[in-house]
Amino acid sequence: MMMLKPRALKSGDRVALLAPASPFPREEFEQGVAEVTALGFEAVYDDRVFERDGYVAGSANTRAGAFIDTWTDPGVRAVLTVRGGYGSVQLLPFLSPDLMRATPKILVGYSDITALLSFVTTRCGIVSMHGPTITGRFARGAAGYDRPSFLRAMCTAAPVGELASPALETVRVGEAEGMLVGGNLTQLAASLGTPFAFDPPDRCVLFLEDVNERPYRLDRLLTQLGQAGVLSRAAALVFGEMPGCDEPDGSVLARDTIARCVRDFSGPVLVGLASGHTPHPAITLPLGVRARVVGAAQPTLVITEAAVE
Repeated sequence: MMMLKPRALKSGDRVALLAPASPFPREEFEQGVAEVTALGFEAVYDDRVFERDGYVAGSANTRAGAFIDTWTDPGVRAVLTVRGGYGSVQLLPFLSPDLMRATPKILVGYSDITALLSFVTTRCGIVSMHGPTITGRFARGAAGYDRPSFLRAMCTAAPVGELASPALETVRVGEAEGMLVGGNLTQLAASLGTPFAFDPPDRCVLFLEDVNERPYRLDRLLTQLGQAGVLSRAAALVFGEMPGCDEPDGSVLARDTIARCVRDFSGPVLVGLASGHTPHPAITLPLGVRARVVGAAQPTLVITEAAVE
């Protein structure tokens, strides 16, 4: 389907804060709101964002209702998620691609929010943003997220361009271009076999990231994606920094595990992009737009298409 691009954000626009997954500390929430306000946007939310139901932020009905109300509100230009954790997948049965495409908006988040990003991008055909959450990222200011990539992706109707990431390295050489899709490895693998299975386009640039998954678990997840035919659809693979994914004693490294699992992959493979789970300011990646990957001595990821209009 033709990809829809949300309208670029401008100063004064209303951005809604939603909690589709786990609950969060109120103090961090307030710090995140202050950062969003400092960027020039009006942060809006209602009491449903503070609901609690064990390990999720309110019942699935409540969270889905808040999401739909916000998405269909013509006065809201973007949806910023408060945190990941768990629970986003519970909203998917309530969401309609036709409804979503009727009022396209910017959706921002990572980790557990991958379930929603994947749905919005690959099922609804709307560009979304693998970017900062309110707590954990916005709440820490410039230490938590990369402001330049966030503002370029959200506010400029031009390609984000090259994304600098100091730890980025080439695992497999080559060059390829395609639609950038992906997100959290665990979430994408967990979707397989469901009505909302991750369904990337052929010749895509596939981004995968995770945290605290030991090497054997990374192997299991990547083997699952490979056996499901997901990896073979990609023209290039780009992995995050994968913090906490080495063996605790250093005997097996995440990078080496990835290299072994993709040894038969024909395109370029990069590891170390600071997006999603990262100890560094997190880069915002627009999903659903074209990107170019160069696996060389100086590896690069370049977003070649505007994410908003």
